[in-house]
Amino acid sequence: MKKTILTAVTVAAACGMAALVPSAKAADVPGVAFVYIGNPGDAGWTFAHDQGSRVAETKFGDKITRIENVPESADSERVFRDLANKGNKIIFATSFGYQDFALKVAKDFPDVTFLHATGYKKAPNFGTYDVRMYQGAYLAGVAAGYATKTNTLGFVASVPIPEVVRNINAYTLGARSVNPKVHTKVIWINSWFDPGKEKQAAETLIGQGADVLLQNTDSSATLATAEAKKVHAFGWDSNMQKFGPHAHLGSVEANWGVYYVNAIQQVTDGKWKNDPVWWGIPQKAVDLGDVNTSALPADAVKAVAAKRAAIAGGKWDVFSGPIKDQTGAVKVPAGKTLTDTELQRLNWYVEGVDGSLPK
Repeated sequence: MKKTILTAVTVAAACGMAALVPSAKAADVPGVAFVYIGNPGDAGWTFAHDQGSRVAETKFGDKITRIENVPESADSERVFRDLANKGNKIIFATSFGYQDFALKVAKDFPDVTFLHATGYKKAPNFGTYDVRMYQGAYLAGVAAGYATKTNTLGFVASVPIPEVVRNINAYTLGARSVNPKVHTKVIWINSWFDPGKEKQAAETLIGQGADVLLQNTDSSATLATAEAKKVHAFGWDSNMQKFGPHAHLGSVEANWGVYYVNAIQQVTDGKWKNDPVWWGIPQKAVDLGDVNTSALPADAVKAVAAKRAAIAGGKWDVFSGPIKDQTGAVKVPAGKTLTDTELQRLNWYVEGVDGSLPK
């Protein structure tokens, strides 16, 4: 059946942690809290953050609090305020919609460090962090370009923000780098987590001829649907292989533990610098894990490994030109690469993506 051609990112990063940060004294670590939009049972976004928090717990001890199922509303402000009042000195807000609520509380607790996932706002004690999932999406695209028989890929998209557009584009760029005939169809469900809508979107894409699916949603419904319909798909955020063992070509995995250990150590040592953190394959924060070598030709496995090595070595970037948009216009000339600022504002589809962005 399958064999893993790389170590799962959570294991690799945990083993390599000492290379990033010095040894910590658990007794010196203040209270640390994580606020989740869902619960770890989603097998996706929250699960991945929870796994990261447990890597940190292994290193720093049991001074970690986790609050699950906190909506992106004023309810989250109450939770952040309560955690700060209880003496937690490092609070991780792990969903984009927490940004304004956590920032408001941060201003009232200047001695607490608030760290917000995927955001862009900043204050003296309020920083941001993210992982470059688009790098893993590109590798998935390379595999998909070899695997597709219809030259039609499907993407189950959550909400139309630059983060998701980046992943759609990267998936398509990866596929077309090895198979220029590929096109990607996209269905937006306007939700991060809705297994029913995710399943329906996956079924629709398969009905439109897509035989390899990727998602930017939080449940395992897309992969499970691919399994039922006998097509291929990838897991997202964590290793979802068990939800579709025959359909699974690999999982675009996020390893938040690398960042969590580093951030907690820096704050504890008084060395935290409020610079945005955006880590990826070079830092072992993202990868395409558990690649299904029994379902992919040897050339695909080699191509994925080569692109991974190029990204890891900093010799090449997913959004290096030339890149055209849907109209055929060159958006990124040869020799140029989109900057992080441009990536964070991305609002156009690359050549090969069908349809248009929601208004």
